[in-house]
Amino acid sequence: MAKKKTTQSKTETLDYSKYVRWFWILFLSGIAAIVLLFLLASLGGLGEMPDYTRLENPETNLATEIISSDDKTLGKFYFDDNRTPVGYDDLPKNLVDALVATEDVRFYEHSGIDARGTLRAISSLGSSGGASTISQQVSRQLFVGVASPNTLSRLTQKIKEWVIAIRLERQYTKEEIIAMYFNIYDFGNNGDGIRSAARIYFGKEPKDLDLKESAMLVGMFKNSSLYNPIPSRNPVGVKNRRNVVLAQMAKYDYITQEVKDSLQKTELDLNFTPETHSQGIATYFREYLRGFMKEWAKDKKNRKPDGSKYDLYSDGLKIFTTIDSRMQKYAEDAVAQHMPRLQAEFDNQNTPERNKTAPFLELSTSEINKLLNDGMKRGERWRILKEQGKSEKEIRASFQKPTEMRVFKWIDGKASEVDTVMKPIDSMRYYKSFLRPGMMSMDPLTGHVKAWVGGMNYKHFQYDMVKQGARQVGSTFKPFVYATAIDQLQFSPCDSFPRTQITIEANKYGNPEPWTTKNSDGKYSGKQTLKDALASSTNTVTARLMNEIGPQPVVEMAKKLGITSDILPVPAIALGTADISVYEMVAAYSTFANKGVYNKPVMVTRIEDKNGTVLYQFAPESKDVLSEEVAYVTVNLMEGVTQAGSSGGRLRSKGVDKYNVMYREVMTGYPYELDNPIAGKTGTTQNQSDGWFMGIVPNLVTGVWVGAEDRAAHFKSITYGQGATMALPIWGLYMKACYADKTLNVSKAKFEKPANLKINVDCKVKGEGDLGSNEDPEDTIDFDF
Repeated sequence: MAKKKTTQSKTETLDYSKYVRWFWILFLSGIAAIVLLFLLASLGGLGEMPDYTRLENPETNLATEIISSDDKTLGKFYFDDNRTPVGYDDLPKNLVDALVATEDVRFYEHSGIDARGTLRAISSLGSSGGASTISQQVSRQLFVGVASPNTLSRLTQKIKEWVIAIRLERQYTKEEIIAMYFNIYDFGNNGDGIRSAARIYFGKEPKDLDLKESAMLVGMFKNSSLYNPIPSRNPVGVKNRRNVVLAQMAKYDYITQEVKDSLQKTELDLNFTPETHSQGIATYFREYLRGFMKEWAKDKKNRKPDGSKYDLYSDGLKIFTTIDSRMQKYAEDAVAQHMPRLQAEFDNQNTPERNKTAPFLELSTSEINKLLNDGMKRGERWRILKEQGKSEKEIRASFQKPTEMRVFKWIDGKASEVDTVMKPIDSMRYYKSFLRPGMMSMDPLTGHVKAWVGGMNYKHFQYDMVKQGARQVGSTFKPFVYATAIDQLQFSPCDSFPRTQITIEANKYGNPEPWTTKNSDGKYSGKQTLKDALASSTNTVTARLMNEIGPQPVVEMAKKLGITSDILPVPAIALGTADISVYEMVAAYSTFANKGVYNKPVMVTRIEDKNGTVLYQFAPESKDVLSEEVAYVTVNLMEGVTQAGSSGGRLRSKGVDKYNVMYREVMTGYPYELDNPIAGKTGTTQNQSDGWFMGIVPNLVTGVWVGAEDRAAHFKSITYGQGATMALPIWGLYMKACYADKTLNVSKAKFEKPANLKINVDCKVKGEGDLGSNEDPEDTIDFDF
């Protein structure tokens, strides 16, 4: 019996050993299988894997950034990804702490995979949370993509994610991985990456984010769609998620319980600043820049090393511009302050009761229909429907069908949008009733353009009135006539000329008929100095100068000053019949301020690729046009404009004056209190269709135009339809703001007098005539020739 027991015991022992052996075989086989699986994944057996080149240069679309001269981002060009990467040093500590505390508390301890977290997730079947590390999430975002609903595919993706995470840890520092994660995440509302998100949700750079702002953004990593504060479909959820992040930070001692409790009671305090192509600062300039960059990219000299063209929307270029973000803001603010007041007066004068053809004056019904018909064919709606194969009859019918739309409207002095139902043909007429501005400001010494306002709202008025639009310039052309006369005949501002009418006979200077000028005040007696005549914008004196020198030399002078628009060499150009852009006028006037040297306007100083390599550096283009003496004398003449008459009164007023009372609500909020030397010229065209003001100080020249899209829409009387009322207030508000900002150093100095000045300029302006008259304060153009 004892032997049997011994044999049985040995058998049981042998059987136990077999199980142990199989256990180790299976265990080691499993380990080997896992190792082989990971090896297979790393070799691409489970799908394409990034090589080291791609790991070093992940393929992400980067927006092109537009940078101002004072190092601020004006806007970006992008299609899908509004992404501008930042380095780890640009991330505040509280933002990094919030991420680590919430997403991967052992981030600095593991090498890509958190073993403890993985085991916890497996044992709880995911009920206690996932185990994805920050490195794994980066690998998923950059290389793996969204997890498949299929279990096997999901497992395959997870293995690839682990392999790539380990590679990332070998390739990059922990700090670089954190920066990469912040840069690739989509925070919604075009907030691609932390820099865009910080600017869009809080109007800040990432380095300026405070603790609760950082917590909200980190909270969005869980689900940027669900926890997105704009639109606020889930305000409670967004706030609760932010508070979870704060709780995590307190749990792991990044902040105290007191700080957590205090911040959890606060609101989100958003400063939503959307970054779209039609919103933000300098929208019209950015659209001009888009065209500039397209032309630049077409040039074969500006290609990538591989010969391909740069992509404006995804290659992460940096465009350094001359625009000053502060001056741009002051310019836009000036437009936004003046235009609704001017528009209110215009609407008041163009009610259906007062004008049945509003906003058009002097047009018949058939003429209005033709104007709208021409606009219809040029419009975007016509083009789109034509491309869709619609017949002309169908397209015209669509313009008569009431349609839901959002239209622009000034509400309480602010640019707004309102929902309405309107026929497209009626919306065309509605938009033609708006007065529009164009404004450009330039440093005459360098040619650098500092501010560019092509309109009042790019979304609804996309035609740029700085460079695209060319309008009659009225009396702002007169300084070109005066400068030519001074240059050729050495006239002095103190020389006197009769105010009497003058007729330039037919066929002289190519004139088909006799041309006789009129003064808007109807007065023709006495004499005026040139300085007084320009200040009062006396037409007959300007016509006498034109008769002395002829139109061709004036045209040639304008061309030398940078005017590229067509100018017909006839005597009437003396009064500003030519259509010229704000861009050209500012550049031309800058020549006077720059001692006779023309500088071609500069908007872009350099272009860099995403690595900081300079691809383009601007080369200045300048030429001598006038002697320093002639340029100074012309400026001295224009100083007379701002020393007398309504222009001088408005610019230098320190309180409520007759001009504020005279123009009621349009002038409310001004005086400008400018007591420094200023040269300038107003301009008003026939029927008050265009109002201009050109203003000069030694280191800044600014031009402003205001008018409607069609010349048939205008003020009935010159009281409001003159440049001194339509355009000058924008210049005054802008300059007042620029002078208040001491960081800008806009000059208040006198214009520098040439050492060898021989022409006498020591005469005072009386300010009599058009500009000095309350009843009829500006000149108009007489086309009877």
